[in-house]
Amino acid sequence: MDQITLTFPNPLNVSVQIGDIAYFTNSNNSYEGPEIKIIGQILEINQSNNSIVCEISPSQERPVDTSFILFSKDNTQNTGSVLGYFAKLQFRNGSKDYAEIFSVGTEVFESSK
Repeated sequence: MDQITLTFPNPLNVSVQIGDIAYFTNSNNSYEGPEIKIIGQILEINQSNNSIVCEISPSQERPVDTSFILFSKDNTQNTGSVLGYFAKLQFRNGSKDYAEIFSVGTEVFESSK
């Protein structure tokens, strides 16, 4: 496997971890269902220069400077629910068509007093 270093102009997401899987898309319109392509597993994280190192197959298409990079967690290791005392959500609809949310749910429990 080859390695690719991705450097970002802004600070990295605080929840990115070694072992997460990185993906990219070159689509400008996420409402039409962008084609998301895998980069590979994240091997290194450097918070000081906002970069990550990922493994990538030699035959895999590479992201370009304008690609949107995203990541997912390994669901075998990250099986817990959201931790913390505060959550703030904002839902947006980028379509010009009418839309409505049917349901929103969460798990809430008192962890300490």
